[in-house]
Amino acid sequence: MAGSRTNSLYHHRSDRAGSFPRGSPRRHPAAARPRSRPAARAPADPALRDLTVLSRALFDTPDEGEILRLAMDHISAAGPYRAETGYLAVGDHLVPSPRNGQRPAPAVGRRVRELAGRDGPVTVPGRPWGRALGLRGLDGLHGYLVVTSRSRPSEAERSLLTTIVRHTTAALSVAFAHRRRREDASELHRLRDERTALQQQLISVAAELGYQRAVHALMAEVAASNGGGEEAITRALHRLTGLPALVEDRFGRLRSWTGPGRPDPYPEPDPGRQDEMLHAVARQAGPVRVKDRLITLVRPHGEILGVLGLVDARDEADEHTVLALEHAAASLAPQLTHLRDLAEVELRLHRELVDDLLAGTDEASAYARSEAVGHDLHRSNYIVVVQWRNRTADDSFAQTVGRAAADVGMRSLLTRRSDHVVLVTDDRPHARALYEALARETGTRSGTIGVSAPCDALDDIPHGYEEAQRAMEVRRHSRERYGTTFFDELGLYRILGPGNDYRELETFVQEWLGQLIDYDSRHHTAMVETLSRYFDCGGNYDETAESLAIHRSTLRYRLQRIRDISGNDLANVEDRLNLQVATRVWKIVLGGPG
Repeated sequence: MAGSRTNSLYHHRSDRAGSFPRGSPRRHPAAARPRSRPAARAPADPALRDLTVLSRALFDTPDEGEILRLAMDHISAAGPYRAETGYLAVGDHLVPSPRNGQRPAPAVGRRVRELAGRDGPVTVPGRPWGRALGLRGLDGLHGYLVVTSRSRPSEAERSLLTTIVRHTTAALSVAFAHRRRREDASELHRLRDERTALQQQLISVAAELGYQRAVHALMAEVAASNGGGEEAITRALHRLTGLPALVEDRFGRLRSWTGPGRPDPYPEPDPGRQDEMLHAVARQAGPVRVKDRLITLVRPHGEILGVLGLVDARDEADEHTVLALEHAAASLAPQLTHLRDLAEVELRLHRELVDDLLAGTDEASAYARSEAVGHDLHRSNYIVVVQWRNRTADDSFAQTVGRAAADVGMRSLLTRRSDHVVLVTDDRPHARALYEALARETGTRSGTIGVSAPCDALDDIPHGYEEAQRAMEVRRHSRERYGTTFFDELGLYRILGPGNDYRELETFVQEWLGQLIDYDSRHHTAMVETLSRYFDCGGNYDETAESLAIHRSTLRYRLQRIRDISGNDLANVEDRLNLQVATRVWKIVLGGPG
């Protein structure tokens, strides 16, 4: 019987505590047994042993669900019981912990929730006795055990069940406490990590704000200083980053450099590659790495005015470097805009003055205006006209010509016409310097430059403009059509310039070349061009044949046909001179094939 087992449990505990029957003399424990052999111990009660094992197992288990399962497994050993199910309190809810995978009946769940933490009867079909036992600790309800019995349990059986419930509750309290402690420790660790991260973030933000304030202050100081400008900005950028800083114009020419490692001489930019680089950088946001440089475009309102860069061969640039570069570009933009505006005003004044000089203007006004723009018209001046193949004489090309002229030391005023640019310069240009500079600027050598004779007075300038145009036209129709030609070196061509009577020239050409021109027209030949090339090549058969891309024998045949058709003798000095002049007039003045 369960009751007798329980009673024996309690008597066993009394004996172990040293109790004795009434009326028995009390003796010292040592006197109760002979010294020679120890007294035999009474065998342990199975119920007590099971409860001890259960208690140890409950308190050794950290998991609340496992504690509830152990308790339900042991309840059947305490009497005629069966653990129907258990519940664990999770927040404000009771979560079922079914035994053997069987979920509790819905009626049982409703009944447990109705009890609201109290103990109470539970009805389970086929089980006469049922009870929901709350697992209540000091800090609240931990859950429920739903226990049924096939008969009404005795007082001793109920007492043992109560003991199991108390042990289970205590074990759950410990497990919940451990879990809360672990959760609190984890939360504390998380909060500490979060605090550390926030502190680091605050430190980083403070440092970032401090750096930004330093950048703002330095760039504001540069902008406000009287000595500000491109050099001041590159000095400030070098101080902030420790990297060499530079400013280039949009064409790739160096304007300012601060820091070590400046190339000397600075490499000449390639116009095509420079344009490709600018377009590639413009398509991206923020600074862009190009080889060993970190660069950004200075382009207020979308117009590229220059390039600001840092030489970063070791790839050391960080977000602070990028920030400094962006702020420096923002500070540089208004300065380059101002310089551009001044240049445009100066260029407009130059154009207006040159336009008036070419058309003829009042001397007093011209002298005063030239002094205002820093040009000396009291000296002898030269008129230079520049024409480049496949280049429209727009503002961009005019700026290119002006920049090239400045690079070679020419002090000049500038204007433009529909197909060429005009310079008024106070010194005779070098024979090749301007042409070579423009070839580098444009990336092509297909250009022609004409230079007038010296203009000693303002009244000579309109005529000098005509001379420069004539020199350019002679060059364009010569064998070497690209390069520079000076009017005062034209020789015979000087008398074929503008202002001569074209009707007389046409008569002269018709007299000496008329028959050849008619023959070419009827037979689609090139007798006049062949004769012109023959004279251009100084009568050299091989050079003439090569320039015409014909065989030497073909050239001999054509020259003989020319003698036959025209009736002129190329060996005669007079005929030869007149024929040569006629071919020059035909080509240069009358626009024959060049």
